[in-house]
Amino acid sequence: MRFTIFASVVTFAVPILSQQIFDIWSTTWDRSQAFTYSNLGSNPVQFKSPGPIGSADIVVNDAQTYQSVWGFGASLTDSSALILNNLKIKNSNSYWKLLKYLFDPTDGANSAGFSYLRIPLGASDFSATVYSFDDVSGDTSLKHFNINKAPSYLFTVLNDIRSVNPAIRIHLLPWSPPGWMKDTGTMNGGNFLSKYSTVYANYLLKSLQAFKSKGVNVYAIGIQNEPENYNPTYPTCVMTPAQEAQIAKTLRTLMNNNGFSGVKIIGYDHNWVDGSGYPIDLMNDGSSAFAGVAFHCYAGSVAQQDAFHAAYPKKDIFFTECSGVYGSDWWSDLKWYMDNIFIGAIEHNSHTGLMWNLALDGNGQPMLPGTNSCSPPCRPVVTVNSDGSWSVNQEFYAMAQASKAILPRDAGGPWGKRIGVSVGGNQNWALRVGAYVTGRANSNDWLRYSLVVLNWNDYPNGGWSPTPVKTTIEFRGKQATYTFPVGITTLWWYAPNQGHSKRVDLDGESIVFANATEAEITFAEDISADPDSAEEPLDEGVIYSKSNGEKIRSAKFR
Repeated sequence: MRFTIFASVVTFAVPILSQQIFDIWSTTWDRSQAFTYSNLGSNPVQFKSPGPIGSADIVVNDAQTYQSVWGFGASLTDSSALILNNLKIKNSNSYWKLLKYLFDPTDGANSAGFSYLRIPLGASDFSATVYSFDDVSGDTSLKHFNINKAPSYLFTVLNDIRSVNPAIRIHLLPWSPPGWMKDTGTMNGGNFLSKYSTVYANYLLKSLQAFKSKGVNVYAIGIQNEPENYNPTYPTCVMTPAQEAQIAKTLRTLMNNNGFSGVKIIGYDHNWVDGSGYPIDLMNDGSSAFAGVAFHCYAGSVAQQDAFHAAYPKKDIFFTECSGVYGSDWWSDLKWYMDNIFIGAIEHNSHTGLMWNLALDGNGQPMLPGTNSCSPPCRPVVTVNSDGSWSVNQEFYAMAQASKAILPRDAGGPWGKRIGVSVGGNQNWALRVGAYVTGRANSNDWLRYSLVVLNWNDYPNGGWSPTPVKTTIEFRGKQATYTFPVGITTLWWYAPNQGHSKRVDLDGESIVFANATEAEITFAEDISADPDSAEEPLDEGVIYSKSNGEKIRSAKFR
């Protein structure tokens, strides 16, 4: 990643004002609050001189800075686009209300501000039919390439989403190359044939060019979704690390020569379980081509992201797919999602946290006829009903709470950045915490500091008894006190940039961090997360994931 650091030379007087917490978003275990905003108005939580610590004690260290967080979201599959387009036709007002609730990034808006969207290139297990953009066998010149093989409603919905959130990042990824590039001759299952590496790289370049022709600027592209997954009931493809690396190196050159030098290539896009294998082999062979790798939740554990980060600390990590299933427990799912993805994956150096389908109906449909990829049925972020109504699911609430902490405070401003945090006290086990700082467009404005807190203290004495936790928050020698209900809480406060300032330009962003000196400031490229900072889930749980011919991931809950 290219970055530029400007020397820390700016010093200015800081008014002596105490930090205060006014803004709180909450989702509680019993749904009495469901992504509910509270403004404390005339009675804010004050940071004061320290006293005794609470049952839990959150210590925020803003001198420790890690990676920027570029957002949360889901995949706009063909099925999701169809469901949403049908809603638009049936009830346009409801459709736009939903899109704004999901994607509006405006500071203070009653919305999640989802800001990262993955889009399959060609068919997936959530398409009406199997198709690629060039299904003419042997067409190595790709003269029959046609982006309009994708359903028109995909671009209709995508452009509507982009109108609500113009800053949304678009990540393209094929579930399979055209079938004639594989040993099976079909997109369903099979292995990639290396003789088509250059042709396939050109196919992916044409995909970028086609999206650009439709006015869509792409943030990232992948080579192959789940390259170790062979399932003959829907588009999949086994691709070795050497094959993926060769395609990526060719594609990187093509992109650089055709106006796409700023688009990232993201590799792997598969499960945690092989974090020390495939993605490292991929970088060993093609590091110059890849910006980083992406992970899914269906096998392994989130801590396995660390093996890749340790081997390639300057490469980006993305978390791009997990799916719930209909019939699982709402509160148990929220706990697992926060612990493993929306706090956990970020804690283990991911820049993103995504779920699978953005929208489906109440039966997890429509799916590709004949596929066995979701059993029980996959649950989307939002369920859209045939009568034109819709409801958001637990995936929404988990992501929305996390998203509020990292969205730019100012229009066009920088994204939130993970900072150091630890939890002490005799009930430190009861809280899972992520901490973030959001820079400002104007370096003189106060920075925003945010906490995302999961209180999972629901079995304090071995029996079901959801119990709030009185907590102290330590920040810059001051202390605030807040009692966290059982559920997820996102809160923030503002604080000045004290002393020297450091401006950093990362990935096109400019950001000023607080309390930074040459000795103190640490960038994600140079630091590894504490491997002990995330505990494995401990208790009983439910299974939720898609069944795709791989080992099903089971999760246990506290």
